[in-house]
Amino acid sequence: MTDLNVLFAGFGGQGILFAGKVMAYASLMEGKELSWLPSYGPEMRGGTASCSVCISDSTIGSPLVVNPDVLVAMNLPSLEKFENDVVPGGTIIIDSSIVKKEVARTDVKVIRIDASRIAEENGLKGEANMVILGRLFKETGFCTAENLDLGLQKSIPAKKANLLESNRKAISLGSES
Repeated sequence: MTDLNVLFAGFGGQGILFAGKVMAYASLMEGKELSWLPSYGPEMRGGTASCSVCISDSTIGSPLVVNPDVLVAMNLPSLEKFENDVVPGGTIIIDSSIVKKEVARTDVKVIRIDASRIAEENGLKGEANMVILGRLFKETGFCTAENLDLGLQKSIPAKKANLLESNRKAISLGSES
């Protein structure tokens, strides 16, 4: 992998920024150059949230992902806003539990994963973001499995250490789907 530009997008409260942070830390463990740039509306929950993650073997010129190689769309407004920005030949990963609309483009790979349902059915309510991160890991191989786990460990604050195993399970479910 030389460069990978990923845009995570959805509503606040869906774990958009956290998923990007786990990916960024995992890439850091790989010894890659990286940037993580969160963006969110003024609302704490229900507003817009997006996160640009750039991973490279060389210096990164700009942390902003304008034309992502991969778009993770966890809600319909995000798909509608960013679908046309994905590079031709890129990938769009959609939480099909929430987004029912089909992607209009034919020059991108579309992965529909029922992430919210998978999380709910496995007692992991609120961890659809990690299910999707697992699928993103499977599709791109942006790091090793060991470094993904180290990135997860680094991203979870001490006061939420009890969530480590459930996040691991969600990532595993996503990578198996």
